[in-house]
Amino acid sequence: MSSQPKLICLIGAESTGKTTLAQALAAHFNCPWVPEYLREFCESRRRTPTPSEQSLILETQVIHESAALANAQIATAPFVFCDTAPLLTAIYSEFVFGDQSLFPRARHLQTRYALTLVLQSDIAWVADEQREGAHVRQPISAMIANELAALNLPTAKVTGQGDARFASALNAIVALDE
Repeated sequence: MSSQPKLICLIGAESTGKTTLAQALAAHFNCPWVPEYLREFCESRRRTPTPSEQSLILETQVIHESAALANAQIATAPFVFCDTAPLLTAIYSEFVFGDQSLFPRARHLQTRYALTLVLQSDIAWVADEQREGAHVRQPISAMIANELAALNLPTAKVTGQGDARFASALNAIVALDE
């Protein structure tokens, strides 16, 4: 593995297991993971963000990722696992509010990741206060796929249940250094 830690992004529609997988991968590699800032925002304010707060969500996620990357460099950790990405904030901003203004910044930021793990919607949807509903998984997944295809960056689809899902992600990460 290289001496500089690599940012690994986990992206997918809601309830695709991003948090669970980010935590498991971080534990496996003894590396930091960056929680989704949107969840913290919603829990602390007891509401979802307004359109004018979407940029704050995006930029705070970046700040948290940058801090984790600096800490990983100090600790000589090989990776930082990012539970979601600014690109997903831009996608939801367009989907929910019809606002495309975050895309230029989000697309640029997506280039920071050594690999983007694209979590597929092949696990059960679980409700929580932050989530829109199972019906948004398909359109959000399509928007993610379109954006990543246009960016032509390293990606890997993550599929399966439980251990198979973890193995799918692990195989893609191990292939980075081969």
